[in-house]
Order: sequence, then structure tokens, then C-alpha cells
Amino acid sequence: MFFNRFFIPILGLFFAVACSNSPGGAEGGDSENQQQDTASALAETKTILFFGNSLTAGYGLEGQELAFPGLIQQRIDSLALPYRVINAGLSGETTAAGNERIDWLLNEKIDLFVLELGANDGLRGIPTEETHKNLQRIIDKVTAKYPDCKLVLTGMMVPPNMGGNYGSAFMAIFPALAKENDMAYVPFLLEGVAGESELNQRDGIHPTEEGHRILAENVWKVLLPLL
Repeated sequence: MFFNRFFIPILGLFFAVACSNSPGGAEGGDSENQQQDTASALAETKTILFFGNSLTAGYGLEGQELAFPGLIQQRIDSLALPYRVINAGLSGETTAAGNERIDWLLNEKIDLFVLELGANDGLRGIPTEETHKNLQRIIDKVTAKYPDCKLVLTGMMVPPNMGGNYGSAFMAIFPALAKENDMAYVPFLLEGVAGESELNQRDGIHPTEEGHRILAENVWKVLLPLL
């Protein structure tokens, strides 16, 4: 899907250049205009980076295009909005690992950053202060390199068996970070999906295709005003 999205415009640009060498002033002028239009469209396309764990990666699905970032790309395409989505989800990622991985991803300019990390910290019982610091470090790296980048944070919760005090402290990380960094905020990424057996895979943690459609809707409501 993503290959076709970029290969086709580039192929069109190649043919536009080839046709410009053909005789006939009108045809040459048309091909030059097509070349300019194609180049302009490519230059104006903005990038949305979804940075997260297995939820972003679409663990257990047949392809990333079925995960919520891929579904959001389909929404964007249907509205002919000039954005492309990069799915940088990695299963098992913690906030500490994400802080190490984000650097090389920032080599490519991004215009909108969606941060979905923390769930694996919560499941491992990592101190909430450490999770908060790691997420803040990631945000700081993004804003330092791309000050105009728009930011979105997705909230997360932990299962009740992690303990009430830990669960409350963990849940409080996300709205606090969103407020501190002026980020658009999705209160709970898994709203409408968590605890619903028919919307989750056998592990009870990772959403099915239908579950991801709900996740996409949860994010889209917050994302659309930023586009």
C-alpha cells in the first residue's frame, strides 16, 4: 500500500520528463505542467509519524494496513488530504527503548507526531516516574528537531491486578504530559475495545481488525482538526 502510494507519483514524474523531449510545443508545455504539478504535490505532502508498540504495529493482524494507523491513512486518502502515514510501531517496546529508537526516525522530517507508548511499562510495573521521564525525553527530541511539529498523545491504563495505587499513578501520566506539552490528547486509546472479548485476540490484549477500526475512530476524532 505504502509502496504504491509513492511509486506511482514518481513513475508519473518519469513519464512527464520523457514526454517533454517529444516534438510539438503544446504537448511539451502540457508535459512540463504535469511535471511541475507532480513535483509540487510530492513536495507538499506532509508526514504523520505513529510511534508506538504492538498496538500501533498491528500485532497479530495480516498486515500493517489493518492496524489503526493504516486505517487512518485510508481516511486521509478518501478525503484527498496531503498527508502520508509512517507506522513506526514495534512490538514489546517500552518507553526507555522508544527513547533510544526515536533518534534515527527523526532523520526524516515529520509534521505530526502521534505518541503511543507506555503500556509495556505498565504491564512490567516500571515506576511511573521513569515512564513519565522517558516519554518527556521523546517529546523533547521531537520538538527540538521540528519545533512546528504537531503532537498527539494517546492515553493508556493498566489492568486492575497491577494494584489501585499504581494504576491511578500510571493513568495520570498521560493527561499531565499532554497538558505540560500542549499536546492533542486521546484519553484512552482502547476505549470501547478493552475488556471486550469479541474485539480482542485470544491473548485478550491485542485488538482484532474490528477492534482496530474502533481505535482508528478514537484517534481520528482528535487527529482530524490538526490536519
